[in-house]
Amino acid sequence: MVNVVEFRIDRRSGVATYLQIVQQVQQALRLGILVEGDRLPTAAQVAATTKVNPNTTLKAYRELEREGLVEPRPGLGTFVSRTLARPESAADARLRAELGAWMDRARAEGLEREDVRALLNSVLQERYPDD
Repeated sequence: MVNVVEFRIDRRSGVATYLQIVQQVQQALRLGILVEGDRLPTAAQVAATTKVNPNTTLKAYRELEREGLVEPRPGLGTFVSRTLARPESAADARLRAELGAWMDRARAEGLEREDVRALLNSVLQERYPDD
């Protein structure tokens, strides 16, 4: 089975577009959505679905290559060369379920996506200040 990542670009985020692509690939690698050997969409495919200049995608892919996460194969595309995923544990599944329940409560309380993101980022910064 081939895993596919679809990029979502938030032009209002203040984060450079190429960095959004890099971060989304890194997240997909951490979550096991992308695994070693998976092919990333071509720059033309990304441009067609996101209206991002192909050079922006190529810049993101070069950064991912520099990090050792992907490798270009001339004539074939760009492929994942290593994963960032940890072996899944029972604790991961439990934490994911708890986070899902928290998200459900946040939505029921009327929080919008950006409210939740701000709250998560705030707590993340408190708990992991050196990252």
